[in-house]
Amino acid sequence: MTTYDLPTVRPEAVAAPGEVWTVASGDLRLSANQTCWPVQEQLEKDLGAAVTALGHTVRRGHRFDPDKGHGFIDSQRAGIDIFKQIPPDAPLIVAEGVWQYSHHVLAGLRSHRGPILVVANWSGEFPGLVGLLGLSGSLTKAGVAHSVLWSKDFTDEWARDGLRTWLETGKLTHDTSHVRDLGAQPDSPERELGRALARQLQTDKAIAGVFDEGCMGMYNAIFDDELINPLGIYKERLSQSALVAEMRQVTDREAKAVHQWLLDRGMTFHLGEDEATELTEAQLLSQYKMYVAALRIADDFGLDAVGIQYQQGLKDTVAASDLAEGLLNNVERPPAYSRDGERELYAGKALPHFNEVDWGVAVDALATNRVWTAMGLDPATTLHDVRWGEEYDGRFVWVMEISGSVPAAHNGGYDKSYSMRQPPMYFPLGGGTLSGVSKPGEIVWSRVFIMDGVLHADLGRASAIALPEKETQRRLDATTPAWPIMHAVLHGVTRDQFMARHKANHLNVAYAPDAGAADRALAAKAAMFDALGIAVHLVGDAG
Repeated sequence: MTTYDLPTVRPEAVAAPGEVWTVASGDLRLSANQTCWPVQEQLEKDLGAAVTALGHTVRRGHRFDPDKGHGFIDSQRAGIDIFKQIPPDAPLIVAEGVWQYSHHVLAGLRSHRGPILVVANWSGEFPGLVGLLGLSGSLTKAGVAHSVLWSKDFTDEWARDGLRTWLETGKLTHDTSHVRDLGAQPDSPERELGRALARQLQTDKAIAGVFDEGCMGMYNAIFDDELINPLGIYKERLSQSALVAEMRQVTDREAKAVHQWLLDRGMTFHLGEDEATELTEAQLLSQYKMYVAALRIADDFGLDAVGIQYQQGLKDTVAASDLAEGLLNNVERPPAYSRDGERELYAGKALPHFNEVDWGVAVDALATNRVWTAMGLDPATTLHDVRWGEEYDGRFVWVMEISGSVPAAHNGGYDKSYSMRQPPMYFPLGGGTLSGVSKPGEIVWSRVFIMDGVLHADLGRASAIALPEKETQRRLDATTPAWPIMHAVLHGVTRDQFMARHKANHLNVAYAPDAGAADRALAAKAAMFDALGIAVHLVGDAG
């Protein structure tokens, strides 16, 4: 009889009574983890004090690494190895004071049997709230039960009560009464338009090009073909290496023409000479070549939208993609021509770009582009990170702040836009932003996400407002000053309601000329999504 040496299986660890375990998922980039570690350390100190005050003990699932200079889980392998030591039935808190890569902890969280709580510090300094929302969206897509909680320092009564509830019951439920299903809608021109646009998309079909799918650890942002093909959307899988190769074919003369076009329209560039820390002309020329190259590749494949991975891979090869992304999303933009110089590419049109190759943004941006264009509205759209927010003059004003690019139309034009160097801890080769303060106006916000194995869409209304220059600068200084900012007031949605419901780190925004037009555009977009088979939900005062 043949015998085999069978692999041994490690016995499961068992948590001590009253013991709560914690982990911290971090960035993939060493520089970001090192820079952000002090903020994470303070969050864990505050959280630990709160848990201890409620009669429990805290045990961290992994140690500070003195060689690396941080205590984050910084890779998928590290996460898998760390979770081997964590009792699978223990109460587990994922503490996030920074942006995190969900796949670092996803394997461990999928198989964890005990209650899971994701917490974040209410701070704009580093995007811990963005990290919480991204991880929550990823766990929602994965079908992993979890709760969420946020606080400035976990000394407030609301956070303490929430933490106590979770410790006692293993669950924490927040108010989501602001969300309702679309339901049956009365006949209207907007409903008719939305349904017609859905039929057109499913019949004619659209192609969205993606340069290396899967970015920034956003499991929630990867949509399988089986979910988007029934909508009429198909993927063209492209390589970032092809984008870099195409950039090499764009001449300096063509790149300089893009720069001059922007200068002629009044855009401001904050230039310096130190390549390591300042924005330089060489970095800009690289970005302009990416802009032209992306349009040429889009033309080659007949793309209706395009997504550049944004950071990983490209960050070590060329300057940041932000400036190219912002230009692509604007109807008025520098002309770019076919390789033979005979045709202007996508003339007079925005080419929807889905930043960070987020497929929730891709589906949303395609629909927005078609609805807004059909209604005669400016289709310029972008995503924003839900970064942070505070009360101002009796209203809660969100800081919506995407990492580096918005269409110039959102700032009120190129003459109200500027470019600054991307932070070196994220972008060693630099590159400029397309930044500004979003103009006051009425907007429609939305998010497409995966829950229970199907596509859902939340749609709401908001107003972008103007704040005093001093307050705007304070908010920029409290977050990332180089990035574009929108001061947003959501209609009929409180801070905590939004955080409780939102299943992504991103949301999409598009302007309308007035409140009535915004309401009509939202109705048409909801009808289009509904006709495509997406589960539509109206949020707050929408509808």
